[in-house]
Amino acid sequence: MTQNPGILFSLLAFMLVIGPLVFVHELGHYFAGRWFGVKAEAFSIGFGHEIAGWTDKRGTRWKLAWLPLGGYVRFAGDMNPASQPSADWLSLPPAERAQTFQAKPLWQRAIIVAAGPITNFIIAIAILSAFAFAYGDLRTPTVVGAVMPNSPAQVTGLQAGDRITAVGGRSFDTFDQLARYVVLRPGEKVEIDFVRNGKPMAQQATLGRVEQRDRFGNHFVIGQLGVQATDPVLTTVGLAEAPVVGLRRAGELVQVTIDGIGQIVSGRRSVKDLNGPVGTARIAGEQMTLGPDAFVALIAVVSINLGFINLLPVPMLDGGHLLFYAIEAVRRRPLGAEAQEWAFRGGLAALAALILVVTFNDLGAFGLWKNLAGLIG
Repeated sequence: MTQNPGILFSLLAFMLVIGPLVFVHELGHYFAGRWFGVKAEAFSIGFGHEIAGWTDKRGTRWKLAWLPLGGYVRFAGDMNPASQPSADWLSLPPAERAQTFQAKPLWQRAIIVAAGPITNFIIAIAILSAFAFAYGDLRTPTVVGAVMPNSPAQVTGLQAGDRITAVGGRSFDTFDQLARYVVLRPGEKVEIDFVRNGKPMAQQATLGRVEQRDRFGNHFVIGQLGVQATDPVLTTVGLAEAPVVGLRRAGELVQVTIDGIGQIVSGRRSVKDLNGPVGTARIAGEQMTLGPDAFVALIAVVSINLGFINLLPVPMLDGGHLLFYAIEAVRRRPLGAEAQEWAFRGGLAALAALILVVTFNDLGAFGLWKNLAGLIG
């Protein structure tokens, strides 16, 4: 029997994940802007009509909008998507113009833009560091403890005692890293590098495909090599070492995200595996039912993904702004306002298309299209 957290519970969980992460993301922009003397005119959590808000002594309007799917900080003088100087900006009094985003040097603007994603990474690293300090760090070596019968490992000729050093050209220090790599690659052909009795060896293998269904009824296809580890090695992590472990784990999660995007782009993974707001709400509800640890771990994962996605060089995202700043640094002058405007329109169209695709996937995962087909049939 599958468990369903329910729509309202999932919506609440989604807001508890996205709301704080969007807030700290925009707070990163806000504090970086304040550091460099840029006035913030508005700080919004959500889009659309304002539900509640107040104006502080600095003149910043803090508000909560009705659509909690994002947020923004609007800096003084930020009068167009490309943040380019305009006639309106030039007409401002010199004192006001000095407090605008456009008036700041290129390196300061870049820091202000990058501060949002960086804050998301810092939050995730802090959570992962706390987990490492509280529960320790699994450092089980990649030594084969047992080989499952009729598995790719057995076909390849792996034996108990072999130490796997790399799969698919990627090296691993722990069994956990190895398992994470294999799980994401069902059916792929890979080369396995291992050491047997001190002698380096290599064999080709095709990873198995295993179908699984979790307690919530979600269906997964994962990769399998068919090896079991030796006894797990759990290492206690001290307070000084915890941030190092948290940073390493954050890097591993970023690598997983990069691998997933690469598989989708190359066609090895279906775009149906992409989740949008509806799918994220479903996952948030499921993780919340599993307890605080699972839910907080999800916050760390989403925070990393939010930071990573925002750094992609796509106009309308922070990474798109940083790309234009890099071009400006090389050319010693910015791209023309018209060129940037068209680029941002293209970025907006691409993001809108992506949102439609992931929403279509989300509704399909909820069975909407099958139900509609049944009604029509």
